[in-house]
Amino acid sequence: MHYELYLCGEIMKFSGAEILVRTLIEQQVDVVFGYPGGQVIHIYDRLYEHQDELKHILVAHEQGASHAADGYARSTGKVGVCIATSGPGATNLVTGIATAYLDSVPMVAITGNVSNDLIGRDSFQEVDITGITMPVTKHNFFVSKVEDLADTIREAFRLAKSGRPGPVLIDIPKDVQIAQYDYEPESVVEAFDKIPPKAHKIESAIKLINEAKKPYIYCGGGTISSGASDEVKALADKIDAVIGCSFMGLSSIETSNERFLGMQGMHGHYASSMAQHNADLIITVGARFSDRATGNKAKYAPQAKIIHIDTDKAEIDKNIIADLGICSDLKLALSQIIEGVTKVEHPEWIQTVKDFITEEEKHVPVSEKMNPYNILQVINKCKTDDIPVATDVGQHQMWTAQFCEFAKPRKFISSGGLGTMGFGLGAAIGSAIGVGGKSILVTGDGSFGMCLNELATAASYNVPVVIVMMNNGVLGMVRQWQNLFFNQHYSNTVLDRKTDFVRLAEAFGIKGYRCTEMADFEKTMKEAVDAEGPVFIECFIDKDEMVLPMLPPGGSMDDIIVERVGN
Repeated sequence: MHYELYLCGEIMKFSGAEILVRTLIEQQVDVVFGYPGGQVIHIYDRLYEHQDELKHILVAHEQGASHAADGYARSTGKVGVCIATSGPGATNLVTGIATAYLDSVPMVAITGNVSNDLIGRDSFQEVDITGITMPVTKHNFFVSKVEDLADTIREAFRLAKSGRPGPVLIDIPKDVQIAQYDYEPESVVEAFDKIPPKAHKIESAIKLINEAKKPYIYCGGGTISSGASDEVKALADKIDAVIGCSFMGLSSIETSNERFLGMQGMHGHYASSMAQHNADLIITVGARFSDRATGNKAKYAPQAKIIHIDTDKAEIDKNIIADLGICSDLKLALSQIIEGVTKVEHPEWIQTVKDFITEEEKHVPVSEKMNPYNILQVINKCKTDDIPVATDVGQHQMWTAQFCEFAKPRKFISSGGLGTMGFGLGAAIGSAIGVGGKSILVTGDGSFGMCLNELATAASYNVPVVIVMMNNGVLGMVRQWQNLFFNQHYSNTVLDRKTDFVRLAEAFGIKGYRCTEMADFEKTMKEAVDAEGPVFIECFIDKDEMVLPMLPPGGSMDDIIVERVGN
């Protein structure tokens, strides 16, 4: 017999699989992404019984499940959930878990495993997934007793959403899924209390800010996850500062804000990078000073004092030594700083920054042909403010970061820290499901080829994702490096694949279009945004298009490349 509950007095007994599903519903999870298998078959049986309360999206590959849960989390701020069976199912999640970890995305990954008595015996599809994922999770759990299951799930959600968010894995042996135990529903777990700033740190920050003549506020992904965008803008207005951001900080400040200069760093806007380089004070809000952002650390912002505000104490002084580090919730710290600083104007600094902007505008590509800049201008024109834009990884990703316009936080969905090619389609699907509407994916032929099997998911669920693929026939970013730094030795970066991507999309059940002229693309893009289901658009661009400006690896602002060289 297969009963999932029985009554013993007033205590209700449930199987571990039933407890899992009920606890997910208890924690207000509305959708999970996954793929069934032998060691999660009991979980899937319970998902079947609760399909009216908890939607399951069947992906084409477990990696797609993890990227979809990631995109869902980034676009909504909620915890994304994915499920996989043991062995290869679990290991297929690892790239997506690592992607979420490097970008501080709240996720709970649930895996099945062989029964407790078979653990460590090299059983069929057994793998130590907790050991494998230990370096790329905030925490992970191996649940050896059904008695611990519900509270473990709750703790996983609490950890995923607390402080600096991140992924948590729960590995559940098959016998635990079958075993019976009590279950009593509880309320949704709250994140741990936010860390308040220390008073003397705030006083020191106020003093440094009041002394500054050339302030620059540097926003990272923490600005978005902490919901501190309004505080950043209020501080900038009060101290007459300009604002730049890291790659992960994109969409934290609306592109139209007159103080916002865009992304800085290796492929950042010239004005943003130059303003940071020439600032006398950098107020860093939830950014980690990655190597792509700083270039040569010895030459990074040589005139600036640095205030670094972060909820993760480990990030302070890790890459760049700060003059003042403040470990705190970002909103709490910024609110107190805003209250204490003096309202000032810095007209000379603002004029200097305007000169940087004028210089940057000289290098904006002007052409009527189909190129990345024109493609993204059409996307800006056609999309609404509520549509999230996802990318894969490569040149198209950087062009999107440079030229795509955002009016609200959580609308730029991209793999920054790990740089995961193949991330985009799953993430775009998860984002569309998360926001309950349209999403746009900007991809390239190299990245798209890695996980295009998720076209099946988009088609099967009629997910309204508009896929815009820039096809240049090469692995563009690596080829750009080969052009600039490896004597144009184009080793294995020319794809020249015979794949007909439009017919491929149609084979999956998706409308496909091929555009070679800008007028055709604009017409097609407008129709695609209005369409009910998924649409695929292939755009051809020149293989020698480059992402500029560019700081050479290990270079500084003295080495910035603003014009194309080589063929």
